[in-house]
Amino acid sequence: MIKWPAFFLLLILSFGSRAAFIIIPMDEDQKNHLKAYGIAFWTLKNGLEADWLLNYRGGSFLIKYAEPLEKECKIRGVSYEVIADAKVTSILNEISDPSVNMDMVKLEKAPKIAVYSPKNKLPWDDAVTMVLTYAEIPYDVIYDEEVLKGDLPKYDWLHMHHEDFTGQYGRFWAHYRAHSWYIEDVKRQEAMAKKLGYNKVSQMKLAVAKSIKNFCAGGGFLFAMCSGTDSFDIALAAEGLDICESMFDGDGADPNAQSKLNFTNTFAFQNFNLDLNPTNYEFSNIDVPPNRITDQSQDFFTLFNFSAKWDIVPTMLTQNHDKVVKGFMGQTTAFRKSYLKPDILVMGETKTANEARYIHGQVGKGQFTFYGGHDPEDYQHQVGDPQTDLNLHPNSPGYRLILNNVLFPAAKKKKQKT
Repeated sequence: MIKWPAFFLLLILSFGSRAAFIIIPMDEDQKNHLKAYGIAFWTLKNGLEADWLLNYRGGSFLIKYAEPLEKECKIRGVSYEVIADAKVTSILNEISDPSVNMDMVKLEKAPKIAVYSPKNKLPWDDAVTMVLTYAEIPYDVIYDEEVLKGDLPKYDWLHMHHEDFTGQYGRFWAHYRAHSWYIEDVKRQEAMAKKLGYNKVSQMKLAVAKSIKNFCAGGGFLFAMCSGTDSFDIALAAEGLDICESMFDGDGADPNAQSKLNFTNTFAFQNFNLDLNPTNYEFSNIDVPPNRITDQSQDFFTLFNFSAKWDIVPTMLTQNHDKVVKGFMGQTTAFRKSYLKPDILVMGETKTANEARYIHGQVGKGQFTFYGGHDPEDYQHQVGDPQTDLNLHPNSPGYRLILNNVLFPAAKKKKQKT
């Protein structure tokens, strides 16, 4: 029997169990959930493979070990564990067990991201651009001119936030029409409409909405928050109608517009009623009213549990370390369920108030997600309020939902089982 010197024996054992993978946990052990998504994106941008372990420790990421990756995790303050092949095999066996609600998807390619946002500074922030910047995920800013000249096919993922596609300048006229930022925004948008050949801003915004609809139908992924959700569908439903009063476009709205709406044009909503009062800070009754009786201390919404092996798309979009998420308000806070189309999937709801907060659907070859509210860590964000410091909220469940959508186009899609 050969007696190996202790040093060589330790060397052999060390080699046999050497570190092979890095796992980025997304449960309570993660120090910075938001920057962890940035690490996953960085991995793909650098040509490395990554796996998304659905429902395993909060939706963890598994990546083959590379020294630059470990260094990047340290630099960004992201928790990680270095594990050997044997541990990886054990994890994958656990996930593949038919009796366990887990699955794994391959992340193949970093999606090219665009944010639809005005180029001028307005007195509010955008949760998506804030979290993309914080997570160090690159994106391009585009607006009406880029959309209408045909730039959307360059991208895989498009975000719309606090936007008004109806041409009513966000319904800010009643309270802010004398403010310099409002006056400047109206001038800019009217000038752009004229430059692009439209008589009214509402006509330009409708053309933009239709271009975005075509982008999505062709296979693109759309993510919208706050008024970027309902105003988009309202504009599509009102194609060919005037729903703007004179202070917005120089002439009155069609008094019969309500009866002429075409709900076949919309993504998510149907049978809603327009609010044509220009002094109201609402576009329709899709949104729950501003005076909803839910107290902030009781305002939460719950994420649904989906089958990872059968319903992989909503499972990806609801990955989180907390299934109960703090509610937050916006110009559009939540969606009345009675106005959802029957094929719309509700992924998060406030059941006691019968409100849908987080919904998903398909349009042609593409998909979309609508998320109610303005800022997941600022309950009632007001015009002119300071920007949220995400360094204070690195583990925000509400912001995680945004980043699930950002990463979603990178995943190799499996066919849904029937």
